[in-house]
Amino acid sequence: MAAVAFLGLGRMGRPMAANVAAAGHGLVAYNRTRATAEALVAEAGGRVAMTPAAAAHDADVVVTMLADDVALWDVYDGPDGVLAGLRDGAIVVDMGTSGPEAIGRLAPMITAAGGVLVDAPVSGSTAAAEAAGLTILVGAPDEAMAAVRPVLAAMGDPIYHLGDTGAGSVAKLAVNNVIYALGNAVSESLVMAERAGLDREQVYDVFANSAIAAPMIGYRRSAFLDPEGTPPAFALTLARKDLRLIVQLAERLGVTVEQAEAALSVISGAVDAGLGDHDMADVAVHLRDS
Repeated sequence: MAAVAFLGLGRMGRPMAANVAAAGHGLVAYNRTRATAEALVAEAGGRVAMTPAAAAHDADVVVTMLADDVALWDVYDGPDGVLAGLRDGAIVVDMGTSGPEAIGRLAPMITAAGGVLVDAPVSGSTAAAEAAGLTILVGAPDEAMAAVRPVLAAMGDPIYHLGDTGAGSVAKLAVNNVIYALGNAVSESLVMAERAGLDREQVYDVFANSAIAAPMIGYRRSAFLDPEGTPPAFALTLARKDLRLIVQLAERLGVTVEQAEAALSVISGAVDAGLGDHDMADVAVHLRDS
């Protein structure tokens, strides 16, 4: 079993870290809000680190699950950052949607500190995170992949090794591009049907039993039908961040992504209207108020 440092205990990170501990790996937890790490350790076992550097110090595998670039560099950089505490031979696994450019910037820093960077973003809901059922999209050298697979297996299945470091991040943006297209389309279609006099819940039943019945239609049902009574699972600010990464990657590759640009425009409008902390399904709320 590996000694695993897990940094970032948000909606997804906390159950992922708990599953790492449940699989028998030694867990060291770090979170910017220390009480969150303390609560996890009290429930799942392990110990709390005071700084990212302290978390990484004795770890075979360092896992980060962070919201955005600002959080990423706060955790890795500086005298108390992961890079300052990383030991030779450690494998660093970034599991957030950081994007290929951030991964490309981080990889040589990890190498210079004596480690190897693996990007392994995940696809799935918080329920999938709790059930260790996330789909994990990995970019890693073969040797690092073999070493880190048991830790990844504690958090998800299937695990796709898609190429060298950076490949996982590209695949995650490709997946999220479809997710935001589907989510916005559901919002638009639901509001359109409501304006025509149809019952919201009945229309959603149609969606769930039609050709568009992707898994997301099932597990996001309450977010669309009862936005006020359903806690946010994925904030619109994070969706906007991801879509900006998608558009940037497409521009770099010379690929046309008009659908992604349209989704970015719609979601940016919802954020600008004050819904940034709301769930991505609240695009429908924004459209109802427009």
